[in-house]
Amino acid sequence: MKQFLRIFTYIKIPRGKLWLYLLCTILATVLSLFSLGLLSPFMELLFKPEVKNPAINSSAIGGVKQYIEQLINNNGKLYAVAAICILIVTATLLKNIFLYLSFRISAPIRNNIQSGFRTSFYNRILKLPVGYFTEQKKGDLMSRMTGDMSEIYSSIIMVLEGLIKDPLTVLGYLAYLVYLSPQLSLLLLVLLPFTGLLIGRLSKRLKKDSGAFSVAAGENLSHVEETLGGIKVIKAFTAEDAMMEKFKTGNDRLFALNNKMAYRRDLASPVTEVLGVLVLCIILYLGGSFVLNGDTLLSGGDLITYIAVFAMIINPAKNLSGTIFSIQKGLAAIDRVEEVLKAPLKIDELPDAKDVHSFNDKIEFKEVSFFYEDKQILNNISFSIDKGKTIALVGSSGAGKSTLVDLVPRFHDCTKGAITLDGVDIRQYKIKPLRRLMSFVTQEPILFNDTIAANIALGNPAASQQEIEAAARIANAHNFIIAKEAGYATNIGDRGMKLSGGERQRITIARALLQNPPVLILDEATSSLDTESERLVQDAIIHLMQDRTSIVIAHRLSTIKNADEIIVLQKGEIIERGNHESLISQDGFYKKLVDMQEIS
Repeated sequence: MKQFLRIFTYIKIPRGKLWLYLLCTILATVLSLFSLGLLSPFMELLFKPEVKNPAINSSAIGGVKQYIEQLINNNGKLYAVAAICILIVTATLLKNIFLYLSFRISAPIRNNIQSGFRTSFYNRILKLPVGYFTEQKKGDLMSRMTGDMSEIYSSIIMVLEGLIKDPLTVLGYLAYLVYLSPQLSLLLLVLLPFTGLLIGRLSKRLKKDSGAFSVAAGENLSHVEETLGGIKVIKAFTAEDAMMEKFKTGNDRLFALNNKMAYRRDLASPVTEVLGVLVLCIILYLGGSFVLNGDTLLSGGDLITYIAVFAMIINPAKNLSGTIFSIQKGLAAIDRVEEVLKAPLKIDELPDAKDVHSFNDKIEFKEVSFFYEDKQILNNISFSIDKGKTIALVGSSGAGKSTLVDLVPRFHDCTKGAITLDGVDIRQYKIKPLRRLMSFVTQEPILFNDTIAANIALGNPAASQQEIEAAARIANAHNFIIAKEAGYATNIGDRGMKLSGGERQRITIARALLQNPPVLILDEATSSLDTESERLVQDAIIHLMQDRTSIVIAHRLSTIKNADEIIVLQKGEIIERGNHESLISQDGFYKKLVDMQEIS
């Protein structure tokens, strides 16, 4: 239980509402006991022999029996029966009012916990470093936010109702049973630990099985996500059967795990009910013997009340056993969600970090090295980028180009050395203001399932329609946008798939223009486009780079001839640097790359 209560470290629950929930639950339980307790005097009235001054021989309702005896003496037995019926209806009505109020109070509490926990999870995803997502499957993260969150929500309901309401009900009923007949109640105190031990053994493996199920569900969801993203390739290579077989294997594993959990969970309720009926029969026998032998320990009416109250215990007791199983599943879900919530951020912001609103001089790399899981990616990189200049990075795949530019906006932090902006280590700046000084245009356009206007305004949500259109015009995107039926309000679909490659790339350039940053990072944005689209995008990029400091990862070397400096990387080290002409004259690695692309 202590493990489960970890969830409340992420969520704040209003204590006033929680106490009010407890009060309503207690009142509902007391009123339920009161209405059941009236069964005893009712049975006494029906079956007690007629006497001049009848007495109610019942301990079921304590002091109320004196009031009923007075009614009998003054108005007769029929009047007293009517009074008992009215009291039962009134008590039942009040009980259900308080029960409803407890539900009204608990619903916002549990929904708030679920909503807050989901918000914490999503917020953590946004804060985690970029490198974290290269190690995780998107489908698995989605599974944690959907399937595992549902398990946690179910467990929350069980905690509020199964570990607060049901225990209060059971304890209240047990206390009343002890009051009615301590002798019979001893039997319950002997059997309850036995029942708890049996249910505990049944639920022992449920947490482990539930964890395995969640992992399998995440893997299956990842497979579906990959299928949707690569459906064209799957069809082109006629890989439908292979993909279906892989899905079926995962789905069969889910089926088997789900069955194992269901067998254990579903066994709890029947076991509890069988034990309950067994105890009930023992009570019937012992209690019946007390009454038939004329024992003063228990009256006939109290025996009926005892049986009725005990019968009312069975359902809450069954619920408690189900609660134990649900909490075990919830614990497994919490473990998976906490793996994300407690994942190290790695990119820390200093408590006294500075704001930064402008770039005035230069960005400098000072003996920068970077390791990823003990593997060295960059080694002793040093160079500077003056304001307004363009630096191009070239090299073979895996040379470290992308990692190098990712250090500038602090997607990663360098392991050794420092990167400075205007002479200040970028780790001394606040992260968000630092990143607002930069814009990115990647090789693969990254767009969202929203309108064209919303995608352009991603980094500047407060931008006016006029500003959005102005950015689109400079990016050579305005004409194709207004040709759409809904213009700037056109929804572009998942990942912008309703647009062509060139249109998507021009939207990303308009997005970068609207943010109007002093520093621009380009990962060759034209390498995957046709000739006409490349010309339009290249013109847009030229507008984008004007009066800005640019860092360009170059794949097509023809696009960086005019760069102020070209840095050639190989195996994480700078092996050559200079402008296009000087590097050609060196007849080194850069010259070989140029010759391979047949550039004169």
